[in-house]
Amino acid sequence: MGVPVETAMTATTAAIAFYQRHPISAAQITARLEALRGSLDGLTPPDLFDHDQDHYGALAANDALAAAARITAGDKVADFCAGLGGPARYYAHIYGVSVTGIELTPARVEGAAALTRLVGLEDRVRVIEGNVMAVPLDDASLDVVVSQEAFLHVPDTASAVSEAHRILKPGGRFAFTDWVLHQPMTDEDTEIMWQGQAVQDLQSTDSYRALLTAAGFTVTDVEDLTGDWGPILEKRFAMYRNLREETQKAGTPSGDDAFYRSYERLVALVKSGTLGGGRFSARK
Repeated sequence: MGVPVETAMTATTAAIAFYQRHPISAAQITARLEALRGSLDGLTPPDLFDHDQDHYGALAANDALAAAARITAGDKVADFCAGLGGPARYYAHIYGVSVTGIELTPARVEGAAALTRLVGLEDRVRVIEGNVMAVPLDDASLDVVVSQEAFLHVPDTASAVSEAHRILKPGGRFAFTDWVLHQPMTDEDTEIMWQGQAVQDLQSTDSYRALLTAAGFTVTDVEDLTGDWGPILEKRFAMYRNLREETQKAGTPSGDDAFYRSYERLVALVKSGTLGGGRFSARK
């Protein structure tokens, strides 16, 4: 199992570059909050929730994933590809769990720490720099692993799934959402997604079932989210177009032309049924 070192290095560099220029950043979030509130003093976790959820479906998606993973108070949770820590803070505040996020991009690790300090959740949320293909956590140390729309950036998804299995306790739960490939993409679309969003080889629903089983998991549920994602992605694309102007004025990362071109194509591919989404649940 594994991918060539050169491929992994290229993919890692591309993913980091993608998120360094992404229009949702800690600087963008704090600039917006200061504009809305006049100050960052006295922020609580819910004050961030409308701004720091960089995934599809906002807070409702967090709750659906928590239900799929059967998250309960006191659980120790790992969030693979945690980004700026929005879901991690939500789970800690709403569900009473402790969360360790694994995040590849140094700027996002720093941003997650800054936002977590702003709302006083340092005792229950930490986002550490690391690669989900080689997670810096101990064997059998977690109750739950979650992830949202992130494995599409990982060059060796099987390694990430195996790492989730390794760090979970016996009976631990793994739940994640990700892009799924319903039909082959053209070479042109594959290149557009690589250049715009650092998309690696995508899995189908069946191949995800196979990866989970091969890693030692028992698959407990698979949900097709494709129909839900079409309208969600249309709204997100409109949000990103508006955000581009806002971030340019604020001097924070704004994305680039390749990102916006790929997002427009993503909406079309999901609406046509070539691409879609899935929520997968499994037990160790």
